[in-house]
Amino acid sequence: MTTSFNVSGPDSEPAPVRPGRKLGPIAGTVSSSHRAWLDPTRECYLASGRTLSDLSLRVLLAKSKLSELLRGVGHYPRWEVIHRLATELDMPGWPLYRLWRQAALDAGKSRDWVDRSTDGAITVATARPGPPLEHGALCSMVEADYRRYAEVFLQGELRDAAVEDVFAILWLSFDEALASPDIRRFAWNILRATVMAKAGHRDKRPVVLGEASFDTVALRTQASKEDQAAQLAESLELFTAIGKLPDAQLDVMVLRRLCGFTPEKVSDLLGIPLAAVRSDERHAERFLDDTIELPPQTGGPTP
Repeated sequence: MTTSFNVSGPDSEPAPVRPGRKLGPIAGTVSSSHRAWLDPTRECYLASGRTLSDLSLRVLLAKSKLSELLRGVGHYPRWEVIHRLATELDMPGWPLYRLWRQAALDAGKSRDWVDRSTDGAITVATARPGPPLEHGALCSMVEADYRRYAEVFLQGELRDAAVEDVFAILWLSFDEALASPDIRRFAWNILRATVMAKAGHRDKRPVVLGEASFDTVALRTQASKEDQAAQLAESLELFTAIGKLPDAQLDVMVLRRLCGFTPEKVSDLLGIPLAAVRSDERHAERFLDDTIELPPQTGGPTP
């Protein structure tokens, strides 16, 4: 599966006009983990005003090969090449390395290949500079909430890796995030794209994991085993139905029903008006009411 991580807002500045042939699009065969670092790298290149001819001389890579790298065509690139390109584009090394490394492993590269491909570059694994202060502040505020959302679709290490990837992508794109209409919305779009790229899907819709989120909606009372079994069946119906909702309504209902957040909290996390949260919730509840009988609220009564 491939998922675009280009989450720039509508007010982004147009890319500088540069001589030569326009850079082609990313290949459709590029994996989501590869796109996680390739999208921000392309955005940085397009915003830099540099040309492929100029960069090829500095990166020590033929222009045609550099074009292939930026389109995700050909062999997966070694880190030493990506490191030289990142240096020229003034990109932070640590988050780029993290995403590059994970994509390499996902592409079937061995850990030995990953280690050997850094031999010609200054390693960033031992020199890890901190992110911008604003980035650190935002991540500390949303990390626990992002994990709660992610665990509705992912489990264990996969959930944790997804959230870490989100923060790495956000770091690479932080200038763009600061220039966006709402940094909260920008960050949430990265979270959603990252989680959905890693989540299981059925009929092109994400699978809500009952095992991961079950304790948020069921078995919280001292009910009989018969009542618990009935509530389990009803809750599993809820998970299936929520997965069929449109994206905006799905996010709101996951945060409201499965995470138990208040409408105000959901508005803050998503970076959208409170009225939009209430509207999405009403439309989602109509669909769910027609599909199943909703279990009791876990986040308190809806105002």
